Amino acid sequence: MIRNILICTTQVPFTTGGAESHVEGLRRALIEAGYKAEVVALPFKWYPPAEIMRGAMAWRMLDLSSANGQPVDLVIGMKFPAYVVAHERKVLWILHQHRSAYNLWGTQFDDLSTYPEGARIREWIKHCDERFIPKARRVFANSRTVAERLKHYNNIDSEPLYHPPPLANCLRPGAAGDYVFYPSRLEPQKRQELLIEAMRFVRTPVKAILAGSSADMKRYEALIKQYKVGDRVTLRGFVSDAEMIDLYAHALGVSYLPFDEDYGYVTLEAMLAGKPVVVTSDSGGAMELIEHGVDGLVTEPSPQAIAESLDHLYSDSGKAQKMGQRGREKLLAMNLSWQNVVERIISAAG
Repeated sequence: MIRNILICTTQVPFTTGGAESHVEGLRRALIEAGYKAEVVALPFKWYPPAEIMRGAMAWRMLDLSSANGQPVDLVIGMKFPAYVVAHERKVLWILHQHRSAYNLWGTQFDDLSTYPEGARIREWIKHCDERFIPKARRVFANSRTVAERLKHYNNIDSEPLYHPPPLANCLRPGAAGDYVFYPSRLEPQKRQELLIEAMRFVRTPVKAILAGSSADMKRYEALIKQYKVGDRVTLRGFVSDAEMIDLYAHALGVSYLPFDEDYGYVTLEAMLAGKPVVVTSDSGGAMELIEHGVDGLVTEPSPQAIAESLDHLYSDSGKAQKMGQRGREKLLAMNLSWQNVVERIISAAG
């Protein structure tokens, strides 16, 4: 009988984002389903690369068979290297692997390859994944994109298991305004700079609102000044959930331009808010639910191409509204629920 469950994940100190929301959503869902669930997180440091090995070894050394005199009936592994933890009943729901060793290797978002020992550590990570991931009773991925990476790089089969975004029960369609909305932490891999530069090339009066915290807000303020788009681009910084819901509701559309995202809450939230999504062809999980011209626009990752898509939304607001409606209908038809997630994971545990 399964009662006591530990969710194992890694945490980069002083940062929060979609992964943390994902883990917390699972914890709450398990508790609501009647289980005792706790999150076990160890800090993760990826530099210098030898620290990656130390992190994985720390997880392998943990004894999670029991805690405080109570048996641990199930361990759910989420992120590298947490999912290498040993337990006789372990199910993985992989958010992502160590991406610098896989899909980010050799890109501008990878620092592992810049170290002399980078290639060696990369092979070690691959070996670690291929040895320990298959030991789980079942392997789920949080999107088709993550599942395809596991198959492509490691020849490991997994099953996509989708879940609702954090604001799923609160989002609502509203009258469209004159702006596109980009809600996300401002960082290089999210590529907000593409939207900022795109505003140089738009021909319509469309505006852009960006919401999210940043460790380097001055960089984005400088870009706005450099491209002379201060009258078109607004940086809102961190906003409350209530403000976020309102900004979604009254947007003309939502722009989401990350590089090879794992899942992409922004896309799902935009669809639930009835807004068409502008994504790029290399956005990974952020684009896997979007059909070009049906419920959003898939464009090349260049400022000019993005500007053209934004102009398209503004010039034909009726079509934009219809795309948003179709996106909302599509996502509602998927019946994403935490109850389904819990049932699938518990069933897989045996």
